[in-house]
Amino acid sequence: MDLLKCIEDAGIVGCGGAGFPTHVKYKGAKVEYLIINGAECEPLLRTDRYLMIHQAERRVAAVEAVGELLEAKFCKIALKHTYKEEIKALEEAIKGRQSRVELALLGSFYPAGDEQTIVYEVSGRVVPPAGIPLNVGCVVSNVATMLCVSEAMEGVPFTEKYLTVTGEVAHPVIVKVPVGTSFDDCIALAGGTKRARYFIVSGGPMMGKRLTMEEAHQAVVTKTTSGILVLPGTGRIAQKAEITLQHMFNRAKSACIQCRYCTDMCPRHLLGHPLAPNKIMRKLGISSDIKSMLDDPDVQNAALCCECGICEDYACPMGLQPKRGNQQVKAALRE
Repeated sequence: MDLLKCIEDAGIVGCGGAGFPTHVKYKGAKVEYLIINGAECEPLLRTDRYLMIHQAERRVAAVEAVGELLEAKFCKIALKHTYKEEIKALEEAIKGRQSRVELALLGSFYPAGDEQTIVYEVSGRVVPPAGIPLNVGCVVSNVATMLCVSEAMEGVPFTEKYLTVTGEVAHPVIVKVPVGTSFDDCIALAGGTKRARYFIVSGGPMMGKRLTMEEAHQAVVTKTTSGILVLPGTGRIAQKAEITLQHMFNRAKSACIQCRYCTDMCPRHLLGHPLAPNKIMRKLGISSDIKSMLDDPDVQNAALCCECGICEDYACPMGLQPKRGNQQVKAALRE
């Protein structure tokens, strides 16, 4: 069996969010560490945890196969030490198969599931700024991606998706639906909404994409959809989305106190990357013309942002939005 060809033919992409073609990630890669991300980084999402509990043996078998493909010296499934039921299921599967796959137990912190953070926690290596795990002899794949690999080994293409539907619904649930299923149908499987007006987040509350009710009615499940959160239309996440860019820049100019909390708590900064959200916020406050600042090294470093949201949802005492500023700079840099 040519596993790489099976993965390509099945149409597998990374289920952790980026959606990078898995066969491209694995092609020609020879690594020391294969790290399977089971940290379920986002609050409220439970899909990966569900899969580790209920399909542990298939997950371990897929990790073994991919580890052999990549000639990995270490095959690690990384998950939080608080995931007791998941750890038990995986340990039983590993023991039953007499597998060389090992568990790497992480602290219970956010964002433990960030790709570069998990590389450091498991291997002790720091991915260089703007680099990828392969630069330090690692490949990281999501737990749900391993299910797709397992199915590909059986000739089943990636056409269905597990995801969490939770929030203001009657019965929060994990669903398995075909790619292309409407968000409305997924919400119906959770018993429908409990509110007449609501707000949707596609993904998790920290990094997910915010959708209005009207936008959500048009949305469908893709290969990278990890969850559907139904939230109050007057909640904090909805209110943040209503702030215009110009208002955000004005608030940065008038209210940023340069306390550096956004920088000091930034996970990429803590890894040693030259990302300083406080400097970017200060410069966006001085001039809201982002394109005129793209030659500034501090502003360019916004490209290193993983968009975890710690800077604006936890760190900033003034209620500013450094992540959103970084997103705008990244969009301008891509252009």
